Formats: sequence, C-alpha cells, structure tokens
Amino acid sequence: FQQAAEQGYAPAQVLLGAMYKNGQGVRQDDAEAVKWYRQAAAQGDTPAQTNLGVMYVTGRGVHQDDAEAVKWFQQAAEQGYAPAQSNLGVMYENGQGVRQDDAEAVKWYRLAAAQGLAEAQSNLGVMYYNGRGVRQDDAEAVKWYRLAAEQGFAQAQSNLGVMYDNGQGVRQDYAEAFRWFRQAAEQGVASAQYNLGLMY
Repeated sequence: FQQAAEQGYAPAQVLLGAMYKNGQGVRQDDAEAVKWYRQAAAQGDTPAQTNLGVMYVTGRGVHQDDAEAVKWFQQAAEQGYAPAQSNLGVMYENGQGVRQDDAEAVKWYRLAAAQGLAEAQSNLGVMYYNGRGVRQDDAEAVKWYRLAAEQGFAQAQSNLGVMYDNGQGVRQDYAEAFRWFRQAAEQGVASAQYNLGLMY
C-alpha cells in the first residue's frame, strides 16, 4: 500500500490511512491516517473524503471540527457515496456543523437508504416514527426498519420489535416482537435486552 500510495494512487492511500487509523501492520497513528486520507480526498476519492470527515467529527488526528467534517461529507455525498450521504444526514439531524434541518436530514438519509445502506434506512425509519422532516407515519417507519433489520442492523431490529410489541404500523404480534428483540439483544442492544427480559 505504501509504495502505491507514494505514487499517488488514491485507493492505496485510503487503505494505508485505514492501516494507520487501526494500527494494522504499523503503530497506530491518527495523524498519519489523516495525511493519507487527505491526499486521496483531494483527488475526489469518496471513501477518503468520508473517512476524513469522520476524523474531523471525532477529533482523531485533527482538531475536532464539525463544519470541516460536513464539508468532506458533502463532497462525497454529492458524488452519490451512500455512507457520506448517511453521515451528512446525521449532521443535519443533530445540527452539527450546519443549521439543524430535519428535512435536509431526511433528504440525505433517503438517498443513502435507496442504495441499501442499513444505517440510513434505520435513521429514516426513526424520522418517520417521530414525524421529523416528514409526516409521522408508523407504517412507513416499519418499512424502513424492516429493510435495515433484515440486513442485521441491530438498532433497527430493536425498533422493529417495539413496533410489533405495540402494534404500531403493523398488526400486534408478540412472537415477531420477540424474534426481533432477540436478534438485537444478541448484538448487545441494551433496550432490546431489557424488552426481551420483559417478554420472559
């Protein structure tokens, strides 16, 4: 990776950045990870732009800066990169580095969800459940939770369990609630573990 990265090959720069970020084969070094992500990001590499944005959100290897994170997420999101679209949705939902805007969050979640990204599908379900940025709609929330849950996304599994338990957006079905709570609980979701305990 180092040899290819030093020749300016963006995919190798991204992978080398990840090796430094995770301490795989090298001493863990966030600043070095940022250096390689930045070089690939400058070439328009969407995973690098997204990874660089994450580094700014978390303040790893750089000073924490939500506005700078948004800038990098935006660049990758506008190129259609689903993880960046989802991250940008989170930034708008929470008002991090941008003015809080639920409708804009929904827009980015929807784009990422349409590409099959489970996290975005789950977040879109939450927006429908709470009526944030969209008309409140339990059946639509269930639809998005299910898409994410079927991909193994634990929080969506837990949320889907709640919907079945309460009969929101679906016919009440304790067996289905139990099934989804169990799957989420086995992945460590505390609320699902609690709800599973209540069912027992």
